[in-house]
Amino acid sequence: MTPTWDLSALVNAADPKAGQAERHLWLVRLLEWLRHAPAKGRARADASVAPQLARLGLLLKAAETQPEFRARLQLMLERFWREIDKASLFAEFGFGARHSLFGEVGRRLRVQWLPQTPDTPDLAELFQLLFRPEDMHWIAQLDDATLQRVAALIAPGDASGWRPAMLDAITILVSAVHSSGFLPPLRRRMDRQALAAEPFRQLTRAADAVREAVAEGRHADALREASFLRALLDACRQAADSVTGHLEEYGVSVDIVYELDQMRCRTLRIEALLNCVLAPAPLAELRALVLELLHVAEDERGLRRLLARHYSLLARQVAERSAETGAHYITRNGAEWRAMLRAAAGGGAVIAGTTYLKFAIGALGLAAFWNGFWAGANYAASFVLIMLLHWTVATKQPAMTAPAMAEQLTAGIGDAEVEAFVDRVAQLIRSQAAGIIGNLAVCGPLALAIQLAWEGLFGVPLVGEPQAEYVLHSLTLLGPTLVYAAFTGVLLFSSSLVAGWAENWFVYHRLDSAIAWNPRFVARLGALRAQRWAAWWRRNVSGIVANVSLGMMLGLVPALASFFALPLEVRHVTLSTGQLAAAAGALGLDVLRLPAFWWCVAGIVLTGVLNVSVSFWLAFKVAARSRGIQVRERKRIAAAIARRLRRDPLSFVRPPRD
Repeated sequence: MTPTWDLSALVNAADPKAGQAERHLWLVRLLEWLRHAPAKGRARADASVAPQLARLGLLLKAAETQPEFRARLQLMLERFWREIDKASLFAEFGFGARHSLFGEVGRRLRVQWLPQTPDTPDLAELFQLLFRPEDMHWIAQLDDATLQRVAALIAPGDASGWRPAMLDAITILVSAVHSSGFLPPLRRRMDRQALAAEPFRQLTRAADAVREAVAEGRHADALREASFLRALLDACRQAADSVTGHLEEYGVSVDIVYELDQMRCRTLRIEALLNCVLAPAPLAELRALVLELLHVAEDERGLRRLLARHYSLLARQVAERSAETGAHYITRNGAEWRAMLRAAAGGGAVIAGTTYLKFAIGALGLAAFWNGFWAGANYAASFVLIMLLHWTVATKQPAMTAPAMAEQLTAGIGDAEVEAFVDRVAQLIRSQAAGIIGNLAVCGPLALAIQLAWEGLFGVPLVGEPQAEYVLHSLTLLGPTLVYAAFTGVLLFSSSLVAGWAENWFVYHRLDSAIAWNPRFVARLGALRAQRWAAWWRRNVSGIVANVSLGMMLGLVPALASFFALPLEVRHVTLSTGQLAAAAGALGLDVLRLPAFWWCVAGIVLTGVLNVSVSFWLAFKVAARSRGIQVRERKRIAAAIARRLRRDPLSFVRPPRD
C-alpha cells in the first residue's frame, strides 16, 4: 500500500472519539506516511534514512506548534495506551504458543497468508501492522534529543504505563522458561550438574523480588535482585546448552531444538526488559528493545530461516550418521582398493539376477502401480542381500561418503584441511572407479551368459527381441537418459537422508536398549540373543533403511509420477548395464554393428557419471551446510581440487600403492 495522505490530512483525520479500529488504522497510516517519505539524493549511504527522519521532524514540529493537533493526538495515544495490551508485545511477540516446530510453521503461514485487522486490543498483533522490518534503519538513527521529543509526545509522564507492562511481561516470560525447564523431554537430557542449583525452580521467586523492589522504589534492592535473576537465567541457558550435547550423541528431535531455541530467546528478552525497567534514563534501552522486536518481525516473515536454523542440527546428525557408514566406502591403500573391487564384483553378480527379475515382473503386464511396487521390492531385496553379504553397489557410495569427507573440514578450512580434503576426493574417485568397474565387469558378462545359457538349454531367449529393442530405445544417449540419470542421483541422495533420519530416530527412541532389555524380548529371545539382536540392529538399521528406501523409490517414484503425467524414469548404471547385456544376448552379435547399441554404451557411461556426481554433490552440500562451511570456502575447495587435477591427474584414477 502506497499512502496518498499528507500531514495536513493526517492532522485533520485524528479523532480521539473514533472507534478502536479507526484509531488504530489512523496510527497505521501515520507510520506509513513516515515510512514512505520521498528520498532525494540517494547516492549517499544514509539517503534512504534521512527522509523518514525529516518527516518525523515535521510531525513533531506540527505537534509542538499546533496545540489543537497535539491535544487530539495525545488524547488518541492516551486512549490507545489505556486500552491496548502492552504486555503481550513484550512477552509473546516472536514466541510460539505451542511446544512444536510445526505449530510455529502453521502460525507463520497464517500470519503471511491471512490478512490482519487493526481492530484488536493485542499490541503483539498490531505491531506487525504498525511497523515493517525496514523501519529499524531509520529508528536506529534517532538521536537522544529526537527521542526525548518523541517520548514527550507519545507518553508524557509515562502515560503509557510501559514499566508495569514490562514487569508483567517478565512474569509471563519467567513462567514460560520455568515451564520449559520442567518439560520431560528437556529435563531428562539436561546435565545433572547444571540442575544442581535448581535454577528453573528459583526463577519465579527471583522475578517476584525484582517486581516488588521496583514497585516500592527500592532501586538498590531492585539492582541486586535483578543481578541474581540474571545469574539464574544464565544458569538456565547453560542447562539448555547441555541438552544440545546430549542430542548430538543420542539423537535429535526438531521439537526439542525448537523449544530450546524458544527458551534461550525468552531468557534474552527478560534481560532486555530488565535493562529497560532498571535504567535511570531508559530511552536508549527502549530503542534497543524496539529494534530487537523489529528484528523478530523480520524473522517472523519467513519460513526458510526458521527451518534452516532448527533443522541444521538434525541435518548435521543425519550427515554424521551417514559419515559413520560412508567412511567404510573410502579406500586409502591398494589392499582396500582391491577389497572394494571384489565387493563390487559380488554386487554386480546379484544385480545381474535382479535384471532378469525386473524383466519377468514387466512381462506380467501388471498395472503401473503394482509393476512399480514389485520392481521396487525386487531392487530393495537385491540391495539388502548385497549389504548382508558385505558386497557393494558403487552408486550408493557417494551419498554416504560425502558427509565423511565433510567431516575432514570440521576442525577448520585452513590449507592443511583443504589439502587433506582433496586427498579424500582422490580416494573417493578411485573408490568409485573400483566400485563401478567391479559392478559392470561382472554384471554385464554374467547377464549375457545367463541369456545365452538359457537359450542354449531351452531354445528360446530369456529376454525376447521386442524387449531388447525397447532397451536399445530407452537407454540411448539420444533420448532423455541423462535427465533420468541425474534424477536417479537425486533418489540415491534421498535414500541416504532417509537412512540418516531413520538411524537418528532409532537412537533417539533408544530402540537398541529396548530390544536388549525389554522383558518380553528377553523372555522370548533370551538375554544373550536379545543383546546380539540389539547390537545387530544398531549396526545395520541405517544400511537396511537406505537399501529398502532406495529400491522402493527406484520402482515406485516413476509409477507414481505417471499418475500425474510426468515422464520420469530411473537410469541406474549397473541395472542399465545388465539390461543392455541381456538385450545384446537376445539380438546376437549383429547388435555390435548397430549404432543404437553404441549410443546405449555411451549413455551408460554418462549415466554412471551423473549417478555418482549428482548424489555426491547434494550430499556434500547438506553436510557442508550442517557444518557451517560457507560458499566462499567451498570455492576454495573447488580451486584446490582443480589444482590437483592439473598437477597430478593420475592420482584420481590409479590404484593407491600399499
